[in-house]
Amino acid sequence: MNAGTTAAGAAQIAGGILLAPLLPGLIQHWKARLQGRRGPSPLQPYRELRRLWGKSAISVEGTSAVYRLAPAVVAASLVAAVLLVPAAERAPNWGVGHDALALAGFLALARFALAASAWDVANGFSLMGASRDLTLSVFVEATLILSLAVAALVAATTDLTGIIAGTAGTAVWSSPALGLGAVAFALVVVAETGRQPVDNPDTHLELTMIHEGPLLEYGGRDQAYLQWAAAARHWLVLVLAVQVFLPHPQGLWWQLALLPVWLAVLCGALALTETLVVKMRVLLVPRLLAAGAVAALLGIAAHLVGIA
Repeated sequence: MNAGTTAAGAAQIAGGILLAPLLPGLIQHWKARLQGRRGPSPLQPYRELRRLWGKSAISVEGTSAVYRLAPAVVAASLVAAVLLVPAAERAPNWGVGHDALALAGFLALARFALAASAWDVANGFSLMGASRDLTLSVFVEATLILSLAVAALVAATTDLTGIIAGTAGTAVWSSPALGLGAVAFALVVVAETGRQPVDNPDTHLELTMIHEGPLLEYGGRDQAYLQWAAAARHWLVLVLAVQVFLPHPQGLWWQLALLPVWLAVLCGALALTETLVVKMRVLLVPRLLAAGAVAALLGIAAHLVGIA
Protein backbone atom coordinates (compact mmCIF):
# COMPACT_ATOMS: atom_id res chain seq x y z
CA MET A 1 0.00 0.00 0.00
CA ASN A 2 1.62 3.24 -1.18
CA ALA A 3 1.60 6.64 0.49
CA GLY A 4 -1.40 7.90 -1.49
CA THR A 5 -3.59 4.93 -0.62
CA THR A 6 -2.54 5.17 3.02
CA ALA A 7 -3.43 8.87 3.13
CA ALA A 8 -6.78 8.20 1.48
CA GLY A 9 -7.52 5.44 3.97
CA ALA A 10 -6.59 7.67 6.90
CA ALA A 11 -8.86 10.45 5.59
CA GLN A 12 -11.68 7.95 5.12
CA ILE A 13 -11.48 6.56 8.66
CA ALA A 14 -10.71 9.82 10.45
CA GLY A 15 -13.35 11.72 8.53
CA GLY A 16 -16.11 9.14 8.74
CA ILE A 17 -15.65 8.20 12.38
CA LEU A 18 -14.01 11.15 14.13
CA LEU A 19 -14.88 14.24 12.09
CA ALA A 20 -18.42 13.31 11.01
CA PRO A 21 -20.10 15.10 13.98
CA LEU A 22 -18.41 18.33 12.89
CA LEU A 23 -20.53 18.47 9.72
CA PRO A 24 -23.96 18.84 11.38
CA GLY A 25 -22.28 21.15 13.89
CA LEU A 26 -21.13 23.45 11.08
CA ILE A 27 -24.57 23.38 9.48
CA GLN A 28 -26.32 24.36 12.71
CA HIS A 29 -23.72 27.06 13.47
CA TRP A 30 -23.95 28.68 10.05
CA LYS A 31 -27.72 28.35 9.99
CA ALA A 32 -27.90 30.33 13.24
CA ARG A 33 -25.58 33.00 11.87
CA LEU A 34 -27.68 33.34 8.71
CA GLN A 35 -30.73 33.85 10.93
CA GLY A 36 -28.99 36.55 12.98
CA ARG A 37 -28.39 34.35 16.03
CA ARG A 38 -25.15 33.43 17.74
CA GLY A 39 -26.05 29.77 17.71
CA PRO A 40 -24.18 26.75 19.08
CA SER A 41 -20.51 26.11 18.51
CA PRO A 42 -19.62 23.78 15.62
CA LEU A 43 -18.20 21.48 18.32
CA GLN A 44 -21.54 21.18 20.10
CA PRO A 45 -22.24 17.67 18.69
CA TYR A 46 -19.02 16.42 20.31
CA ARG A 47 -20.10 17.87 23.66
CA GLU A 48 -23.49 16.23 23.31
CA LEU A 49 -21.91 12.87 22.49
CA ARG A 50 -19.57 13.14 25.48
CA ARG A 51 -22.51 14.00 27.76
CA LEU A 52 -24.60 11.08 26.52
CA TRP A 53 -21.70 8.63 26.69
CA GLY A 54 -21.31 9.36 30.39
CA LYS A 55 -24.91 8.35 31.13
CA SER A 56 -26.37 4.89 31.43
CA ALA A 57 -28.77 3.52 28.84
CA ILE A 58 -32.52 3.57 29.37
CA SER A 59 -34.36 0.29 29.79
CA VAL A 60 -37.99 0.41 28.67
CA GLU A 61 -40.31 -2.03 30.37
CA GLY A 62 -41.81 -4.66 28.12
CA THR A 63 -39.23 -4.37 25.33
CA SER A 64 -37.21 -7.24 23.89
CA ALA A 65 -33.71 -7.68 22.51
CA VAL A 66 -34.79 -5.78 19.39
CA TYR A 67 -34.90 -2.51 21.36
CA ARG A 68 -31.59 -3.18 23.12
CA LEU A 69 -29.65 -4.25 20.03
CA ALA A 70 -30.98 -1.65 17.56
CA PRO A 71 -28.49 1.15 18.44
CA ALA A 72 -25.53 -1.22 18.05
CA VAL A 73 -26.88 -2.53 14.72
CA VAL A 74 -27.41 1.03 13.45
CA ALA A 75 -23.90 2.11 14.50
CA ALA A 76 -22.31 -1.05 13.04
CA SER A 77 -24.13 -0.54 9.73
CA LEU A 78 -22.87 3.03 9.50
CA VAL A 79 -19.32 1.97 10.41
CA ALA A 80 -19.44 -0.57 7.57
CA ALA A 81 -20.75 2.14 5.24
CA VAL A 82 -17.89 4.46 6.26
CA LEU A 83 -15.41 1.68 5.47
CA LEU A 84 -17.10 1.22 2.10
CA VAL A 85 -17.25 4.83 0.85
CA PRO A 86 -13.77 6.00 -0.24
CA ALA A 87 -12.52 9.53 0.26
CA ALA A 88 -10.77 9.58 -3.13
CA GLU A 89 -10.21 7.48 -6.25
CA ARG A 90 -7.98 5.04 -4.35
CA ALA A 91 -8.68 3.48 -0.97
CA PRO A 92 -7.65 0.44 1.05
CA ASN A 93 -9.93 -2.58 1.05
CA TRP A 94 -11.30 -2.73 4.58
CA GLY A 95 -13.11 -6.02 3.99
CA VAL A 96 -16.46 -4.68 2.80
CA GLY A 97 -15.48 -3.67 -0.74
CA HIS A 98 -16.55 -0.44 -2.43
CA ASP A 99 -19.70 -1.42 -4.30
CA ALA A 100 -22.28 1.35 -4.60
CA LEU A 101 -25.24 -1.00 -4.20
CA ALA A 102 -23.83 -2.35 -0.94
CA LEU A 103 -23.95 1.20 0.43
CA ALA A 104 -27.69 1.33 -0.16
CA GLY A 105 -27.98 -1.99 1.69
CA PHE A 106 -26.10 -0.77 4.76
CA LEU A 107 -28.21 2.39 4.97
CA ALA A 108 -31.40 0.35 4.58
CA LEU A 109 -30.30 -2.06 7.33
CA ALA A 110 -29.75 0.83 9.75
CA ARG A 111 -33.16 2.28 8.90
CA PHE A 112 -34.85 -1.10 9.36
CA ALA A 113 -33.20 -1.70 12.77
CA LEU A 114 -34.34 1.67 14.05
CA ALA A 115 -37.88 1.16 12.75
CA ALA A 116 -38.02 -2.29 14.36
CA SER A 117 -37.01 -0.79 17.70
CA ALA A 118 -39.86 1.73 17.41
CA TRP A 119 -42.33 -1.11 16.88
CA ASP A 120 -40.85 -2.96 19.84
CA VAL A 121 -41.33 0.05 22.13
CA ALA A 122 -44.82 0.69 20.71
CA ASN A 123 -44.69 4.37 21.60
CA GLY A 124 -47.17 6.30 19.47
CA PHE A 125 -44.81 9.13 18.56
CA SER A 126 -41.91 6.75 17.82
CA LEU A 127 -44.15 4.65 15.60
CA MET A 128 -45.38 7.76 13.82
CA GLY A 129 -41.83 8.89 13.06
CA ALA A 130 -40.74 5.40 12.02
CA SER A 131 -43.72 4.94 9.69
CA ARG A 132 -43.04 8.29 8.04
CA ASP A 133 -39.35 7.45 7.69
CA LEU A 134 -40.12 4.08 6.10
CA THR A 135 -42.63 5.66 3.72
CA LEU A 136 -40.12 8.25 2.57
CA SER A 137 -37.32 5.67 2.41
CA VAL A 138 -39.06 3.98 -0.53
CA PHE A 139 -38.51 7.13 -2.56
CA VAL A 140 -35.13 8.04 -1.02
CA GLU A 141 -33.59 4.65 -1.73
CA ALA A 142 -34.98 4.53 -5.27
CA THR A 143 -33.57 7.99 -6.00
CA LEU A 144 -30.24 7.05 -4.38
CA ILE A 145 -29.86 3.91 -6.49
CA LEU A 146 -30.90 5.67 -9.70
CA SER A 147 -28.51 8.58 -9.15
CA LEU A 148 -25.65 6.18 -8.39
CA ALA A 149 -26.65 4.22 -11.51
CA VAL A 150 -26.09 7.36 -13.59
CA ALA A 151 -22.56 7.71 -12.18
CA ALA A 152 -21.94 3.98 -12.61
CA LEU A 153 -22.93 4.15 -16.29
CA VAL A 154 -20.67 7.15 -16.87
CA ALA A 155 -17.73 5.42 -15.16
CA ALA A 156 -18.63 1.94 -16.48
CA THR A 157 -18.38 0.37 -13.01
CA THR A 158 -20.31 0.12 -9.76
CA ASP A 159 -17.11 0.23 -7.70
CA LEU A 160 -17.03 3.59 -5.93
CA THR A 161 -13.28 4.04 -6.38
CA GLY A 162 -13.77 3.50 -10.10
CA ILE A 163 -16.77 5.83 -10.13
CA ILE A 164 -14.76 8.62 -8.48
CA ALA A 165 -11.94 8.13 -11.00
CA GLY A 166 -14.35 7.83 -13.93
CA THR A 167 -16.26 11.02 -13.10
CA ALA A 168 -13.13 13.12 -12.51
CA GLY A 169 -12.04 15.81 -14.93
CA THR A 170 -14.11 17.79 -17.40
CA ALA A 171 -14.82 15.30 -20.20
CA VAL A 172 -17.73 13.63 -18.39
CA TRP A 173 -19.59 16.94 -18.21
CA SER A 174 -19.93 17.12 -22.00
CA SER A 175 -23.11 15.04 -21.55
CA PRO A 176 -26.02 16.14 -19.33
CA ALA A 177 -26.20 12.68 -17.73
CA LEU A 178 -24.03 13.38 -14.69
CA GLY A 179 -25.66 16.78 -14.16
CA LEU A 180 -29.10 15.18 -14.02
CA GLY A 181 -27.74 12.58 -11.61
CA ALA A 182 -26.38 15.40 -9.45
CA VAL A 183 -29.84 16.99 -9.25
CA ALA A 184 -31.29 13.69 -8.06
CA PHE A 185 -28.51 13.11 -5.55
CA ALA A 186 -28.93 16.62 -4.14
CA LEU A 187 -32.43 15.62 -3.03
CA VAL A 188 -31.00 12.42 -1.54
CA VAL A 189 -28.56 14.52 0.49
CA VAL A 190 -31.37 16.64 1.89
CA ALA A 191 -33.48 13.58 2.75
CA GLU A 192 -30.71 11.43 4.23
CA THR A 193 -29.45 14.25 6.44
CA GLY A 194 -32.98 15.08 7.62
CA ARG A 195 -32.88 18.69 6.47
CA GLN A 196 -35.60 21.05 5.31
CA PRO A 197 -37.77 20.90 3.29
CA VAL A 198 -37.93 17.12 4.00
CA ASP A 199 -37.52 17.26 7.79
CA ASN A 200 -36.76 19.83 10.47
CA PRO A 201 -33.90 18.74 12.76
CA ASP A 202 -34.67 21.55 15.21
CA THR A 203 -38.28 20.62 15.88
CA HIS A 204 -39.44 19.64 19.36
CA LEU A 205 -42.97 18.75 18.29
CA GLU A 206 -43.46 15.00 18.36
CA LEU A 207 -46.28 15.22 15.83
CA THR A 208 -43.97 16.60 13.14
CA MET A 209 -40.85 14.50 13.80
CA ILE A 210 -39.56 12.05 11.19
CA HIS A 211 -35.94 11.06 11.75
CA GLU A 212 -35.99 12.14 15.40
CA GLY A 213 -39.17 10.26 16.25
CA PRO A 214 -37.70 6.75 16.69
CA LEU A 215 -35.00 8.20 18.98
CA LEU A 216 -37.45 9.42 21.62
CA GLU A 217 -37.24 6.28 23.78
CA TYR A 218 -33.43 6.15 23.86
CA GLY A 219 -30.95 7.83 26.18
CA GLY A 220 -27.37 7.61 27.38
CA ARG A 221 -24.93 5.57 25.33
CA ASP A 222 -27.65 4.16 23.09
CA GLN A 223 -28.62 7.66 22.03
CA ALA A 224 -24.94 8.52 21.53
CA TYR A 225 -24.68 5.64 19.04
CA LEU A 226 -27.73 6.89 17.17
CA GLN A 227 -26.60 10.51 17.09
CA TRP A 228 -23.18 9.50 15.81
CA ALA A 229 -24.86 7.38 13.13
CA ALA A 230 -26.89 10.41 12.02
CA ALA A 231 -23.67 12.42 11.75
CA ALA A 232 -22.02 9.60 9.79
CA ARG A 233 -24.86 9.78 7.25
CA HIS A 234 -23.87 13.42 6.68
CA TRP A 235 -20.29 12.34 5.97
CA LEU A 236 -21.29 9.55 3.57
CA VAL A 237 -23.67 11.48 1.35
CA LEU A 238 -21.61 14.68 1.32
CA VAL A 239 -18.41 12.82 0.39
CA LEU A 240 -20.24 11.11 -2.46
CA ALA A 241 -21.66 14.45 -3.57
CA VAL A 242 -18.17 15.98 -3.62
CA GLN A 243 -16.27 13.12 -5.22
CA VAL A 244 -18.89 11.94 -7.70
CA PHE A 245 -21.54 14.55 -8.50
CA LEU A 246 -19.50 17.76 -8.30
CA PRO A 247 -16.65 18.63 -10.66
CA HIS A 248 -13.50 17.23 -9.09
CA PRO A 249 -9.95 16.97 -10.42
CA GLN A 250 -8.09 13.89 -11.49
CA GLY A 251 -5.39 12.77 -9.12
CA LEU A 252 -5.59 11.39 -5.61
CA TRP A 253 -3.77 14.22 -3.84
CA TRP A 254 -5.86 16.95 -5.47
CA GLN A 255 -9.06 15.14 -4.50
CA LEU A 256 -7.94 14.80 -0.86
CA ALA A 257 -6.84 18.44 -0.71
CA LEU A 258 -10.12 19.81 -2.07
CA LEU A 259 -12.39 17.44 -0.12
CA PRO A 260 -12.57 19.53 3.11
CA VAL A 261 -13.13 22.71 1.08
CA TRP A 262 -16.07 21.22 -0.80
CA LEU A 263 -17.50 19.69 2.38
CA ALA A 264 -17.50 23.11 4.03
CA VAL A 265 -19.19 24.60 0.96
CA LEU A 266 -21.91 21.94 1.00
CA CYS A 267 -22.50 22.44 4.73
CA GLY A 268 -22.95 26.13 4.02
CA ALA A 269 -25.35 25.31 1.18
CA LEU A 270 -27.46 23.11 3.48
CA ALA A 271 -27.52 25.86 6.11
CA LEU A 272 -28.64 28.38 3.48
CA THR A 273 -31.31 25.99 2.18
CA GLU A 274 -32.71 25.49 5.68
CA THR A 275 -32.80 29.24 6.16
CA LEU A 276 -34.63 29.99 2.91
CA VAL A 277 -36.92 26.96 2.56
CA VAL A 278 -39.65 25.90 4.95
CA LYS A 279 -40.57 22.32 5.75
CA MET A 280 -42.92 20.70 3.25
CA ARG A 281 -46.03 18.74 4.15
CA VAL A 282 -45.16 15.09 4.59
CA LEU A 283 -47.48 14.04 1.77
CA LEU A 284 -45.65 16.35 -0.66
CA VAL A 285 -42.16 15.02 0.07
CA PRO A 286 -42.60 11.86 -2.06
CA ARG A 287 -43.41 14.07 -5.03
CA LEU A 288 -40.17 15.98 -4.54
CA LEU A 289 -38.16 12.77 -4.32
CA ALA A 290 -40.03 11.32 -7.29
CA ALA A 291 -38.95 14.37 -9.29
CA GLY A 292 -35.37 13.51 -8.36
CA ALA A 293 -35.90 9.93 -9.52
CA VAL A 294 -37.25 11.21 -12.83
CA ALA A 295 -34.17 13.42 -13.22
CA ALA A 296 -31.94 10.39 -12.64
CA LEU A 297 -33.92 8.36 -15.19
CA LEU A 298 -33.46 11.17 -17.71
CA GLY A 299 -29.73 11.06 -16.94
CA ILE A 300 -29.67 7.33 -17.63
CA ALA A 301 -31.56 7.87 -20.90
CA ALA A 302 -29.21 10.68 -21.93
CA HIS A 303 -26.21 8.44 -21.39
CA LEU A 304 -27.72 5.49 -23.22
CA VAL A 305 -28.66 7.51 -26.31
CA GLY A 306 -25.34 9.36 -26.23
CA ILE A 307 -26.61 12.92 -25.94
CA ALA A 308 -23.66 15.34 -25.89
